[in-house]
Amino acid sequence: MPRFAANLSMLFTEVPFLERFERAAAAGFEAVEFLFPYAWPAAQIRALLDRHRLQLVLHNLPAGDWDAGERGIACLPDRVDEFRAGVATALEYARVLGVGQLNCLAGKAPAGVDPALLRATLVANLRHAAAELERAGLKLLVEPINTFDIPGFFVHRTAQALDILDEVGAANAFVQYDIYHAQRMEGELAATLQAHLPRIAHVQLADNPGRHEPGSGEIHYPFLFAHLDRIGYRGWIGCEYKPAAGTEAGLGWLHSQTGA
Repeated sequence: MPRFAANLSMLFTEVPFLERFERAAAAGFEAVEFLFPYAWPAAQIRALLDRHRLQLVLHNLPAGDWDAGERGIACLPDRVDEFRAGVATALEYARVLGVGQLNCLAGKAPAGVDPALLRATLVANLRHAAAELERAGLKLLVEPINTFDIPGFFVHRTAQALDILDEVGAANAFVQYDIYHAQRMEGELAATLQAHLPRIAHVQLADNPGRHEPGSGEIHYPFLFAHLDRIGYRGWIGCEYKPAAGTEAGLGWLHSQTGA
């Protein structure tokens, strides 16, 4: 049976972030993920995880000025020092929070910069991050993101992410496979998951169109959940979607999967 983690950056957003842990536990989740913990002391978040008996399964490396529209800095040649400082910060949080994997957002390609330079920068930064994370016993993830929602995002297809990871050459570096982004860019969800499962360390979901909960759109999630079971996926599935009418009101799909 699939195991589902509530993405607290997308779910329960009607309450402040630190109140979402309690709501997730009350809704039946045993694990959570989120974009970034860095606005709060790590010990404060750890206390909430412990209080509500939640496991943290994922958060991202620092990704630049999110509020200003940045979506990662790993491919930006003029931000290498900032990226490496962010890796160190993320590791400090990871040690306290007990998370086993960190996701790297590549960022948006700046106009007028040679794509070969962006790729070389990304590869070098990923090698650095993977080496630092390996020393801490952590996995590094790279997530392809669709260019409809984030125009210019540098890593946007599964094959591209795998090719970059081949060049990085780190045994602890994997793909984070977001079903919603993959559906928008390439489809072939079941075949891609099966073909590359050994290189996929984390899966996320949302339906399309609208990025709402499973069952709201075109993706046949009951089939995909059963398929993930059949092919042997044993990781968590992060619920990174925008509830159409409130988080709890849209959890029927989850209850049908878990029997809760």
